[in-house]
Amino acid sequence: MRRTNVPKEPELNDFLNPEWISRTLRHWLSPRLIWVLVIGVAGLWLLSGFYMVGPGEQGLVLTFGRLTGVRESGLHYRLPAPIQSQFVVDTARVRTAEVGYRTEAGNQNVVLEEAQMLTGDENMVVVQLFIQYLVQDPVAYLFRVRDAEAVLKASAEIALRSAVGQNTIDFTMTEGRVQAQDQVKTRLQELLDQYQTGLLVTEARLLAVDPPSDVRDAFHDVVRAFEDRERLVKEAEGYAEQVVPAARGQAAQMVLEAEAYREQRLIRAEGDAARFLTLLAEYQKAPEVMRERLYLESIERVLSGADIYVMESGGVLPFLPLTDLSPPAAPVIIPAEPAPAP
Repeated sequence: MRRTNVPKEPELNDFLNPEWISRTLRHWLSPRLIWVLVIGVAGLWLLSGFYMVGPGEQGLVLTFGRLTGVRESGLHYRLPAPIQSQFVVDTARVRTAEVGYRTEAGNQNVVLEEAQMLTGDENMVVVQLFIQYLVQDPVAYLFRVRDAEAVLKASAEIALRSAVGQNTIDFTMTEGRVQAQDQVKTRLQELLDQYQTGLLVTEARLLAVDPPSDVRDAFHDVVRAFEDRERLVKEAEGYAEQVVPAARGQAAQMVLEAEAYREQRLIRAEGDAARFLTLLAEYQKAPEVMRERLYLESIERVLSGADIYVMESGGVLPFLPLTDLSPPAAPVIIPAEPAPAP
């Protein structure tokens, strides 16, 4: 028996029926649902105004395309687009640029169009420049120039060619390398300030200053000779710094010793002269007594370390030392009575 109460399954033609479509839309698009959708979309639109500025970053807020505020790090809110928009610029990150070469997969590939240039003495040289810079003024960085990085690279190439063109190749490759770097950095910063890029150059370093490959070995020999000369000069200066102070110290010591010896001799001479004058005064008072005293003091001083034997007059008796078997010192014989002074 065929059942008649089973609902009929909708077919494709039923979905394409305008009456069915209108009835379905009236069912789903009720006023309450429409308001819910409107409120939800408005809420999402308002929530899109929150944005985050990280540490070392600055946020720029634009109202209808005009700058209206600068925000520091933290969570901030702006009116949703298209009323307001924001740009976040990292001012703490150190950025790099390369002139004359490109680093790809850890390898440095020379770009001859940028690296080749003429020196002041009309020699060809291949130069590679490495630059580090910061965003100093975010407003100028974003709105004063179209592409600040492109302006930086072009300005760096101009500054590099200007510095190399003012110096000879030998000077740039040897002792003038640091000076050329300083010239490039100063000139590059002047150009960036003139173009109002808002960038600050922190370092400009010459990685390579080489002549063309055909004469590179000869120029490297020259550079090594300059380096050896500088090394020898530094070693000589170091040796001089060691020897000269030591020689000066020895000379000062000798001068001090000579002055001390002179003072000692002067003091002794003055003492001897005073003693002589004292003896002279005493001698003038009693010449005989003073002569006798001087004679005895002289004999005592001369014979202080000798063994003295006083022998009676009439001959020298045999003498055998019994107290000391070692050879005695030669005896000194003096008369029992001193001879009168003349």
